[in-house]
Amino acid sequence: MQCMLCRNRVRDYEVWKRIFDSHASAHRAAGMNLVRLWRAVDEPNNIFFLFEISDIERAKPYVSMPDGERRAAGSVLDLVPILLLIIICIILI
Repeated sequence: MQCMLCRNRVRDYEVWKRIFDSHASAHRAAGMNLVRLWRAVDEPNNIFFLFEISDIERAKPYVSMPDGERRAAGSVLDLVPILLLIIICIILI
């Protein structure tokens, strides 16, 4: 399974979340399925999210969107490089 882990520092979480949610169909079209969304306890405008990626080649054009467009689209103050990951194993207890 391939995943993408992202972090954004946003100006206003509520504004960012509305815009992020409006991109759901574009995420799906790019083969990206949102798995988790977190907010940092001490910094609620520090957002982390995890997507499962069904096809990395389909996701690359969306992931490669220029930083300026993404910042404007979601009131993002700070973008951290996106990490594309492969899950090696899952341990169930």
